[in-house]
Amino acid sequence: MTFSSSILSRRQLWIRPHLHRLLSDAWTNGCAAPSRCLSTDGPSLHPVIGENSVELLGHSYPRDDFTNVTPKILGKVGRHLHNQPYHPLWLIKERIKAHFYSSYIGRWGNPVFSVHDNLSPVVTVEQNFDSLLIPADHPSRKPGDNYYLNRTTMLRAHTSAHQTELVRSGLDAFLLAGDVYRRDEIDASHYPVFHQMEGVRLFSNHELFSKVPNGEDLSLFERGGRRTPHKQESHTLEAVKLVEFDLKQTLTRLVTHLFGSDVDVRWVDCYFPFTHPSFELEVRFQGDWMEVLGCGVMEQELLNSAGAGNKLGWAFGLGLERLAMILYSIPDIRLFWSRDERFLKQFRVEDVQQHICFQPLSKYPPLLNDISFWLPESFTENDFYELVRMVGGDLVEKVTLVDDFTHPKSGRRSHCYRIVYRHMERTLTQQEVRQVHEQIERTAEAELGVQGRY
Repeated sequence: MTFSSSILSRRQLWIRPHLHRLLSDAWTNGCAAPSRCLSTDGPSLHPVIGENSVELLGHSYPRDDFTNVTPKILGKVGRHLHNQPYHPLWLIKERIKAHFYSSYIGRWGNPVFSVHDNLSPVVTVEQNFDSLLIPADHPSRKPGDNYYLNRTTMLRAHTSAHQTELVRSGLDAFLLAGDVYRRDEIDASHYPVFHQMEGVRLFSNHELFSKVPNGEDLSLFERGGRRTPHKQESHTLEAVKLVEFDLKQTLTRLVTHLFGSDVDVRWVDCYFPFTHPSFELEVRFQGDWMEVLGCGVMEQELLNSAGAGNKLGWAFGLGLERLAMILYSIPDIRLFWSRDERFLKQFRVEDVQQHICFQPLSKYPPLLNDISFWLPESFTENDFYELVRMVGGDLVEKVTLVDDFTHPKSGRRSHCYRIVYRHMERTLTQQEVRQVHEQIERTAEAELGVQGRY
């Protein structure tokens, strides 16, 4: 499940927006179970944005006024970084998977948790928002924050877009990993594509109370209950406390597995739309408390709608880039998309648990260029960031608003942005950067209606 504070984060909904900056932080056409029908196994077909349709993963989606995907974003679909052996994101995913496989074994010796890491990122708006109780007028649905193929279909903004279908299929314990897509600002820890991993565990009445003295007299649910800071209306307090204990014990063990046995952890109460009660787990790393995941007791309405109304469960979610950048000391999120052997070979290890400290590639010098323009009334910063990504691609390391000016007489408003260009593998020349920068200026005037102050 993907969580946030009182307003969903534009990036990783499990992670509060102001803390998520350290990172890079809910679940199509032509079949009954769209995400499974659109599995991204096998060679990916070349995506095409036509005049009337978007062709992606062998399917055609009609364009409308919501369509805002770009060729650069569609070019990332199907890269499967989290499934690429010995990629740092794959290493983190495999470490988490191995921990759950070895720590949670069923009565017949089989793993309790199943793993799903190849579901298509193309989902319906209903999967991405409605199935997770996100209101129709919620700001997290804005086209400015998401990549829409059309009004009803989008690139998932979080892996929780698949939660309902997996629970409905009868799964009681699963891990889910995949690429997710968000429009956002540009710096060393933000990228329009990143990767999440989440877990869900459901309990029947017998499973939860079987080891409790006189457990046969206890129940998951009660009639006429009321919602308090500690429980939902339909849950008994004893059931919630047992589920909460299991959740916190499970995640404390996971974090200890990843960060080491001497790591300090603490729990912070918070609000997520999909769980209650809800928590964030923080670890003390290099002297600072740092949030690493969000979690909570699942809202019963979600389980009822997925056909699991006789069970009670927990869910958690985390960002793979966030963990990889922390654990492997990777300084720039663009590096995850690099095909440079100097980067990739550092993660080819015999044991996925092996400690790795990334050795930076030669640090090529940055080139800085400013762009200033008068704003139209309809201007949004995310539209400008997306335009810069579309034109400059991964040559752009960071975009910073350095001046916000309002003319005292006319009331017109202007912005000045500083764009930092840096290639990850070679030195850029001012001449080639200037060509890209001028194209950004021309495209911003044509597409966003700004008036240049160059």
